[in-house]
Amino acid sequence: AAGAAFQYLLVQKTGAQKNVGLIQLNRPQALNALCEGLMAELRRALEAMESDPDVGAIVLTGSQKAFAGRGGPLPTPKFWWGGWCPTSLPFAAGADIKEMQNKTFQESYSGSFLSGWDKVSVVRKPIIAAVNGYALGGGCELAMMCDIIYAGEKAQFGQPEILLGTIPGAGGTQRLTRAVGKSLAMEMVLTGDRISA
Repeated sequence: AAGAAFQYLLVQKTGAQKNVGLIQLNRPQALNALCEGLMAELRRALEAMESDPDVGAIVLTGSQKAFAGRGGPLPTPKFWWGGWCPTSLPFAAGADIKEMQNKTFQESYSGSFLSGWDKVSVVRKPIIAAVNGYALGGGCELAMMCDIIYAGEKAQFGQPEILLGTIPGAGGTQRLTRAVGKSLAMEMVLTGDRISA
C-alpha cells in the first residue's frame, strides 16, 4: 500500500519498526469530503494493510491542509511514545454532498453509493482514528467505525444530516447511540449540534 498511487490518500508504514500503517485522508480542497473515489481508495489501502504481515495496527487521520491551513510537506510521523501526536492532523468534514445532491433516494439505495463504507469496521487489525478537526456526518461515522478514537483538543463530532433533511446513512444512528448514549445521540441527530472532545 505504501508504494501504491492514491489520489485522495497518503499511505505509509511508520513507527520504529515500520509496523504501523498510517492512512491520511488527503482531499483538502473539499475538506476531506468522502467521495466514492476516496472511499474506494480507503478500502484498497485497508485491504493492503490488513494483508501485510508487518503491519500490526492502522492509524486513520486527515490531512493538515483541510482545516489547519498550513501548506508544505507532511511531518514525518512518530508515535506517542516517540513524540508524534496524531491529532495534529484533522479528519473529515463528511460525505461529499456535491456528489450526492443529484441522486434520488432510489439511486442511492439501490446503487453502490454506500457499499464498502463498512470496510473499516471489519478489518481484523486495530484501527485508530486520530481526529483534531471536524468529523461531521460521514466523517463522524467513519471515525466511529474505528476501534479507538484519539481526539485532540480541536476535535468536533457531529451528525448534521438533519440540516439537509435526511439522517445519517452509514450506521451513524446505531454507532452514535452506543458511543454517547441515547439522549445525546438523539440530540445530535435531531438538531445537527456538534460536540467537542
